[in-house]
Amino acid sequence: MSTTSDFERMVRGAALRVTRPRVAVLSAVHRHPHADTATIISAVREDLGEVSHQAVYDVLRALTTAGLLGCIQPPGSPARYEARVRDNHHHVVCRSCGAIADVDCAVGAAPCLAPSDDHGFAIDEAEVIYWGMCPDCSTAAA
Repeated sequence: MSTTSDFERMVRGAALRVTRPRVAVLSAVHRHPHADTATIISAVREDLGEVSHQAVYDVLRALTTAGLLGCIQPPGSPARYEARVRDNHHHVVCRSCGAIADVDCAVGAAPCLAPSDDHGFAIDEAEVIYWGMCPDCSTAAA
């Protein structure tokens, strides 16, 4: 588990000014992988008290631009934020409850999949979303 000083070092290492909202948002995303903004805002408010939606959105944008957070948006889902970045992992999403889990690259080095036609692009990454039913929803459906 990372500490406040770890998060401060991460922010500083990304050449950003260390602020309480930046540290709180980074901590919230580490505690709640694949969280939507509403969940992150709630977690940040637990740490800091009142903070505006716009402040959290601005911090999420800054941390994502700096490469400290990743943002995924599976079809039909709001944007979700994660702290696992720069490793070309993928995601599995439950069709029923929307739960999201990380999936390591399945085969070979990035980009895990070779396209049938690269259209002249120098491809360096692939983004894959697997869809199915999570264990809880599969059990409930049976």
